[in-house]
Amino acid sequence: MNRIILTAFTANIALASPAFAEADPLTDIIVTGQRTTATTDEIESDKEIISTPDAAALVARAPGAALIDNGGLSGQVQYRGLFGDRILVRVNGQRFSSGGPNLMDPPLHYAPMALVDRIEIDRGISPVRKGPGLGGGVNAILKQAQFSEGTAMQPQADLTAGYRSGDNSYLLGGLVSLSNERVKLGVIASYEKGDDLQFPGGSIASSSFERLNYGAHAGLKVGDGSLTLSYRRQETDPTGNPPFPMDIQYFNTDFLTLAYAGKLSDNLYLEVEAGHVAVRHLMDNFSLRQGPASPMNLRATFADADTITAASALRIGTPDRHVRLGADVELMDKDVRITNPVNADFFLTSLNNIAGSRIGGFVESRLALGPIEAEIGARIDHHRMQAGSPFLGSAVPMGPRILASAFAASDRSWSDDTIDVAARFWSDMGSFKPRLSLAYKTRVANAVERFSWLPTGASGGLADGNIYVGDLNLRNEKAWIAEIGFDYQDSRFYARPTLFYRRVEDFIQGVPYDDTPGVINSPVEMVANMNGDPTPLRFGNVDAELYGADLDFGWNISGPLHLDGTASYVRAKRRDIDDNLYRIAPPNARVALSWQEQTWHLGAELQAFADQNKISATNDEQPSNGYLLAGLFGHVELTPGITLDASVENLFDKNYTEHLAGYNRVSGSDVPLGARLPGAGRSAFVRLRWTGF
Repeated sequence: MNRIILTAFTANIALASPAFAEADPLTDIIVTGQRTTATTDEIESDKEIISTPDAAALVARAPGAALIDNGGLSGQVQYRGLFGDRILVRVNGQRFSSGGPNLMDPPLHYAPMALVDRIEIDRGISPVRKGPGLGGGVNAILKQAQFSEGTAMQPQADLTAGYRSGDNSYLLGGLVSLSNERVKLGVIASYEKGDDLQFPGGSIASSSFERLNYGAHAGLKVGDGSLTLSYRRQETDPTGNPPFPMDIQYFNTDFLTLAYAGKLSDNLYLEVEAGHVAVRHLMDNFSLRQGPASPMNLRATFADADTITAASALRIGTPDRHVRLGADVELMDKDVRITNPVNADFFLTSLNNIAGSRIGGFVESRLALGPIEAEIGARIDHHRMQAGSPFLGSAVPMGPRILASAFAASDRSWSDDTIDVAARFWSDMGSFKPRLSLAYKTRVANAVERFSWLPTGASGGLADGNIYVGDLNLRNEKAWIAEIGFDYQDSRFYARPTLFYRRVEDFIQGVPYDDTPGVINSPVEMVANMNGDPTPLRFGNVDAELYGADLDFGWNISGPLHLDGTASYVRAKRRDIDDNLYRIAPPNARVALSWQEQTWHLGAELQAFADQNKISATNDEQPSNGYLLAGLFGHVELTPGITLDASVENLFDKNYTEHLAGYNRVSGSDVPLGARLPGAGRSAFVRLRWTGF
């Protein structure tokens, strides 16, 4: 039996009961810092006190969501048991490929908290117009200039500064802009830096971080629409990743977008956009952590990824009653080159000249079926991917050479078509609004899963400590999805429970390389054993299912006294054998009690986590215990335009470990090798924000 224990972390709960009392399913309402509709949640960054630099922690505030913590700037979003590229995560609506084979730069790596305006979360499933994606969708919207009234150029500013004691970190950043009714010009910038994270009993070695982000954008009104051009650069400097065998030395990434959106006539609305993302990455196993004893084992890995996207969509009808037709293109190139910095003759391309493309089209309709509102859509995509032959230096030993030759002689090209269908239904019945979603969703294998010919620790961010190798014959994942729930709201109370079920055919995960695990009788197992793992895993197709429930709620108890919370449960297991899926959040619940006045509020929050004993034997996963934390938070408007937020995490300095935190891979740390990484100790956070001009 799971043992439930209350835990907590800080938050800024903003519940406005008059707003949600008057709203309907398609009108924005404010719920626990979130603006919601029947199909989308919007978490506003200024409504939440999130002390960590990782925007994925902000998404984890939503019901059904959780944080996969792979380092201070490498957190992944888990939503109803799915994570990685199974979740459609974008920044400013832009899709792009990670630069790292271990997903050290998931999409929200490029959304610094000082620049985030809000995060949109698709409730349950993502509509087909946003592209293919097996699970839900997340879109981080960065701060940007807004058109103003009149012909005179008017300045705008939104600046933030913050400090966190748990890792002696600070952040500075924001937006400065000029605009009038036809033109807008904006500049954004942010800088963050932090030391190793402290926990009761010591510090987590190789957990420091540093990130710089800057860019500019411009907008022009053109008839009944607007044209926007944006450029942004992010420079992630040395940043630790304790669950991985290497740390980030840099990510130098450039984003470029050009978009138009506007009315062609009363019933025609056009959206066109194009973008390019270029990622340049270096990671190594010696700069931030204690390196290997032998120089032969020093490693520095260079990885590049380029993504070009283009999309167009035409909406025929009104926002509430329409048909939308669209098409999109995504082109990807990726390379990974492993080197030894003290031996120029040791190098090999574990992923060489990976070229991928996707061309898709969709049709989607928003309609009414009597009292029922519906959004129904379908899309088809054609995928292609191929890999070049590996390059190896003269110092590379014979084992990898044998594997490289076999891979070079294989058929390294793949293509296939996928079809996604999604239907969402809801109805306004006054205070009660039922919801139903049905979908068939697909996902194709990524480059690491398909083309990793060399057994390494690159696992696409799983960070389970196993060595993996790819499979050229992987089949596409196919998921049948059903979700049912309702929104209830009156003048003092709201609740939004949901039940969900996902049945996934050909789910891609690690499986034993062959039928004799532990018996080294193949070149792959020989090389894996040389790298410290005699039982490597191969990415393979299995059958899985995920089901559960989640809820958020709020109660205006009396006057300024409010109670809010969330609860989430997910069960994820394989159907082909008696095992569980890896790294699944345990059952949890959060409650917050706050006193809210017009210009200030104070509160405390608790969150409950169960033990997680439903673990993956295939991935050598360790169980985890529940734990208790407590947090305090507060907000005050000092003057019009200047606000101060403050919080205390882990008020009683509890020593605990989160199930999703990963295992320590850093020698010489206060955390033993192979132990699950602990959570932060007691930590204070303050944030000052100024919006003006």
